[in-house]
Amino acid sequence: MDEQLIAPCGMNCRLCIAYQAGLAGLNQKGFRKTTCPGCLPRGKHCLHMGDQCTQLATGQIRYCFQCASFPCRRLKMLDRRYRTKYHMSMIANLTWIRDRGMASFLEREAGIWRCSRCGGVICCHNGLCLNCDLQRLRQNKRYRWNETDNGA
Repeated sequence: MDEQLIAPCGMNCRLCIAYQAGLAGLNQKGFRKTTCPGCLPRGKHCLHMGDQCTQLATGQIRYCFQCASFPCRRLKMLDRRYRTKYHMSMIANLTWIRDRGMASFLEREAGIWRCSRCGGVICCHNGLCLNCDLQRLRQNKRYRWNETDNGA
């Protein structure tokens, strides 16, 4: 895990299907996936929050938890969607970073999102490891978390 891939909103871009698709070269393997190098490497402060938060848009703060309004309404809405659909919480991520530090957060993330078969990184958007589960993704290119999937 890489600190530069932790977005201001608490998203770990390394877990994102768009980031992983670029790393794995999915479009060269017959997929049509949007790819992304991550919020900060792309030069953006935050894809989801920066358009409505002047502190993020201007770089006054690095993470949303540094704002007096943390967690704001927009972050709460994004967090609810990610908790419901994708088994992760941006607010919990930011709280962990604020309270325990980035090194501790990255260590925890590496354990939570590690593929038990190959040691690769599991995608938060679909629960798949693109090293091990590419065939499953090939069969259903819109694959989402299954009720029976636990991310491992």
